[in-house]
Amino acid sequence: MAALEKRKLGKTGLDVTVLGIGAMELRGPGSAIRNGRPVEPAQAGKVLNLALDGGINFIDTCIDYGRSEEHIGNFISHRRDEYYLASKCGCNVDTKGVEAGTAERHIYTRQNIMDGVDLSLRRLKTDYLDVLQFHGAPPPEMREEAIQALSDLKRDGKARFIGVSDVLPEVSELLDMGVFDAFQFPYSAMEKEHEAFMSRCARNGVGTIVRGGIARGEPGHGLADPLRWAIWEAAKLDELLDGMELFEFLLRYTITNPELNTTIIGTLDPEHGAKNITAAAKGPLPTAMYEEANKGLAALSA
Repeated sequence: MAALEKRKLGKTGLDVTVLGIGAMELRGPGSAIRNGRPVEPAQAGKVLNLALDGGINFIDTCIDYGRSEEHIGNFISHRRDEYYLASKCGCNVDTKGVEAGTAERHIYTRQNIMDGVDLSLRRLKTDYLDVLQFHGAPPPEMREEAIQALSDLKRDGKARFIGVSDVLPEVSELLDMGVFDAFQFPYSAMEKEHEAFMSRCARNGVGTIVRGGIARGEPGHGLADPLRWAIWEAAKLDELLDGMELFEFLLRYTITNPELNTTIIGTLDPEHGAKNITAAAKGPLPTAMYEEANKGLAALSA
């Protein structure tokens, strides 16, 4: 099998694989993100180690993701030199209160950010994060304090680079500040709203981390959005598959965009993870197929 392509994460100098692991699916049923599926520790360990064995070198997680950080610390912290690690802050360190619904989910005070990063580092069994992201943009009245906290964590070596995981218009406003090294946002063939923003990031040397690169699952599975899949039908993308599996087409469409640095995919199933790696290793879509897909998608907004 061909090796996964690597791309520079903006100006950070990090050579990240075009496919990364989003560890939200490893959260389990008790977390700030509702409807988590049961996951046995051994299963989580298998998923994570398989990802590294398959060549993936970028893992994204969060305090909000239940047991995700603990699984990473327990099962692959001994392989820390094989992967870049991203987590998030602004999440309330009172995780039990959040999970019980008695505490607010995000608090952007300096103290909560600092405490949250220390909690993540303990769980992950590491002394630094490669990328530390706001989990959602801080409200305007908290922004200065929150950004200063991230800058101080970067200065102190607990975070090599800082970023934001959010959507428009917040990400656009924060990009204009010129202080962030990377942004995480959704993007796929059926969710192209952030395409121009991704181009802006690339022009400014800012890293791009895409989530939802396979539209959060096929129809009837996962978090698949029927409205998004209506775009697939209207653009007649089925006609382009030529025997290719739908998930492979979507994943390879996403990584064909040269301004994307990495796209993170979540799974509880080692076999599913292996299939994603195999598909991504095939590289971008053939040029004619990509152009035809874009023609069909563009016709919908004409």
